[in-house]
Amino acid sequence: MAYENEKKALHDAMVAYKVPGIQAAVDAARKSGMAPNDIIDALGNGMTDVGVLFERGKLFLPHVLSAAAGMKSAMEVLEPDMRASGVAVKAKSSVVMGTVEGDVHDIGKSICSTMLQCAGFDVHDLGRDVPKNQFVDEVKGGCTFCGMSALMTTTMTVQKDIIEMLKAEGIRDKVTVMVGGAPVTQAYADKIGADVYGETASETTRKVKAL
Repeated sequence: MAYENEKKALHDAMVAYKVPGIQAAVDAARKSGMAPNDIIDALGNGMTDVGVLFERGKLFLPHVLSAAAGMKSAMEVLEPDMRASGVAVKAKSSVVMGTVEGDVHDIGKSICSTMLQCAGFDVHDLGRDVPKNQFVDEVKGGCTFCGMSALMTTTMTVQKDIIEMLKAEGIRDKVTVMVGGAPVTQAYADKIGADVYGETASETTRKVKAL
């Protein structure tokens, strides 16, 4: 198949998480004539594996952040290439992400935000201890995905509160609601009416990309 060597090099460079190595793989792929969209897809696949390795304890947070920095650096080169070649840059869905109010744990949420960004989504990461109305305001502003993280049993109920607020505003059917966090389960997500439950950042990203 075409550009198999380049695809493997791009994937391996992402998994190696070194920014200079990622930039070198992107430069080599561009020189070979590989299409920008295909380069981005290969990098995205590598980033997915970075997330899986992190969850298995094979990589650590600084490695994930370094890989994400390499992805960002690549996009700065590839987006002008796409425009110059007349290829439209993919429309990106907007995603609001945050840890719900009363909860200050955000490592898992931040990794999920990074993986969604690398997958091409326009992520509005509100951080942690985010007031309920800020999620609703972001959906009113155009976000079509709403990701809420809760790491405590005392705060997971806030996810349900926000879903009810979206219903009260008449905008629940305009947004895909994603929930996650240590105490959250698929059964709980179903009970409160969420659309997507992810046990891990990579699982969430995979499910959202498939929608």
